[in-house]
Amino acid sequence: MKGLHICEVIKTLDVGGAEVLLAERLLAAPPTGKRYTVVCQRTSTQELAERLRSAGVNVVDLGRGPRPSPLVATVRRLAPDVLNLHSPFPAALLRTASRFWRPRPVLISTVHNVRYRTSTMLLDRATGWLDARTVAVSPQVARAATSWGARALCTRIHGVSIERQRHWALESVRIRQEWNVPEHAFLIVHVANLRPAKNHGMLIEAAAKVIAKDPRALFLLSGSGPLREQVAGRVADAGLDRLRFLGHVPSAGRLIAAADLLVLGSSHEGLPVVIMEAFAAGVPVVSTDVGGVSDLVTTGWNGLLTVPGDSGALAEGILRAMRPEIHASLRQGAAGSAERVDISRTAEWFDRLYDEVCPRP
Repeated sequence: MKGLHICEVIKTLDVGGAEVLLAERLLAAPPTGKRYTVVCQRTSTQELAERLRSAGVNVVDLGRGPRPSPLVATVRRLAPDVLNLHSPFPAALLRTASRFWRPRPVLISTVHNVRYRTSTMLLDRATGWLDARTVAVSPQVARAATSWGARALCTRIHGVSIERQRHWALESVRIRQEWNVPEHAFLIVHVANLRPAKNHGMLIEAAAKVIAKDPRALFLLSGSGPLREQVAGRVADAGLDRLRFLGHVPSAGRLIAAADLLVLGSSHEGLPVVIMEAFAAGVPVVSTDVGGVSDLVTTGWNGLLTVPGDSGALAEGILRAMRPEIHASLRQGAAGSAERVDISRTAEWFDRLYDEVCPRP
């Protein structure tokens, strides 16, 4: 008997939080005979797509080729047994259309964000009753407006490959040399999409304050997105040798694994993958207290949480985490948090979920 065919639908397959969580889970999927197809509407980089294809996952990029392929027609032709919907607008289209398909796929939604546009929220709520299950990626996401009214809501914190992050942590000396990090520098890394929610301006202000007080600090900023030129310009205008903008770094988890500290200054978040990558490598975190961050970071244990939008508070948090005795304690707590973000456990959980919602005789 052929295994279940699972179709995972996501708006993009760029290197963002939801996309990485999905890719990590599929790469860790247990060998139970299920077939996986990922359908995305567009992607600006083939990094995740190539990793998935190399692992035997079918990836359909609707934006490739001279003419974009229609989402609904493509998914219907794939004839999946289960549709897992990761983006609200494509989800609304497919929920509505699949009502008329025979056989009809079982619908699951995975909610990654704490905020949608109002029009998207209304459309999502109008069709969400058609789902068999809804999975929130963190307790904060489960409590957010994006999950209100969801059918059969459950929460599952996702994760990353602990094995890969630990491997890169062992390579930290070589990785730091790759970016010309001085031997005794305290390396502070920021990895995020270059979008308004990541609040790069506030982060750069905080970095300047930290560098002025502790010359050991070296900030490396990595990411890609629509604000690339603006962020690069802000870093250049700061005129600080110890604040560098790297742009897109393939497999940026290796940069995180080589850091002494990961920092985030976001104004809102779902469940940040970069924090999970940090903990998997035993790297502590200083972050603004937004979204699902507090579901992962416990102040004084594996990191420090600061007031959102306050560059002074973020700088003070970083400076505190740089103190040798505090940093040693936070690093120990980060390493102790790794098992909680082990993606293999979540992959097994989803495997059981798919069997539960779509049992075979």
